Amino acid sequence: MFELRPGGCFTDTWAELPTLTTTVRTREKAVVPGLSTRTALFAAYSVCLGLASLDVLRALIELSTTDPTSSHLVLIPFITLALIYHRREAIFSTAGFAWHGGLSLIAAGLACLFAALLYHPLGGLRDALTLRVAILVVLWTGGFLFVYGRQAFRAALFPLLFLALMIPIPAMLLAGTIRVLTAGSSEVVAGLFTLTGTPFHREGLVFALPGVSIRIAEECSGIRSTIGLVVAGLLASYMYLTKARSKALFIAALLPMSVLKNGIRIVTLTLLAKHVDHGFLTGRLHHEGGIVFFLFALLLLAPVLALLRRSEESGRARRVTPTLAEQS
Repeated sequence: MFELRPGGCFTDTWAELPTLTTTVRTREKAVVPGLSTRTALFAAYSVCLGLASLDVLRALIELSTTDPTSSHLVLIPFITLALIYHRREAIFSTAGFAWHGGLSLIAAGLACLFAALLYHPLGGLRDALTLRVAILVVLWTGGFLFVYGRQAFRAALFPLLFLALMIPIPAMLLAGTIRVLTAGSSEVVAGLFTLTGTPFHREGLVFALPGVSIRIAEECSGIRSTIGLVVAGLLASYMYLTKARSKALFIAALLPMSVLKNGIRIVTLTLLAKHVDHGFLTGRLHHEGGIVFFLFALLLLAPVLALLRRSEESGRARRVTPTLAEQS
């Protein structure tokens, strides 16, 4: 088949067909065949899993609304879905069933569920709920791996791991973390009192100042804001940092920054009570002012994040410069 082109030249249009076919196939690959079917299948699996775990979900919601250290739990699944949706093009660019990996993970979750129904954890109701929610996360993750495949699973690895934050913290681990935060906050408080020239007498967690005495109780450990800071820090490292080393350094800075923030909070309230009004130790700033100091902690972390990002950018620039020099 021939056609006359401008300039009087005949062109064989059959010769162009391979190029046209390649272009069409490339465009077809941009939308994975059967993706909508896979999504419908996974949605049905998720609904069935949720219906089968209604008692667990009700207990999780109740814990989230009654326990200050668990208020974040119900938000984690929605954040996970938002992260997956944000990276949907990279995650779902290729999809295929992962029969072995997906079914193995689901089988492991079912085995743990069977064991949990037979044997109850020694830590009480909270630890029992921790185990059941962990199993639920494993089953949901296994369904994702089975339906969408290994490549999609790897691309969605952070959102899927982030989902583990909806698991209630075991009672023993929570108590240990609170003790660490309380001890760390007391050391920061002692250091800040010394820096500000405030006379004090310390006996363990009790600080006696002229006219006022305070005890750093577990309720003042800052555990709730620490959990919030960890969640925010993980999201920030995922969104703004690329190197594993930079992410590890930023995450490692979260706990010390939280302890520093809590120490500043305690010292601020104590000095206000000493010099202005004793009501600051029992007033709204004490009970409801945590968000103010939480935002302060985020401001302290912002330069750390900026420094790590600048370090990554300078490293990339150093790698690009020799390449350009070699090409020239």
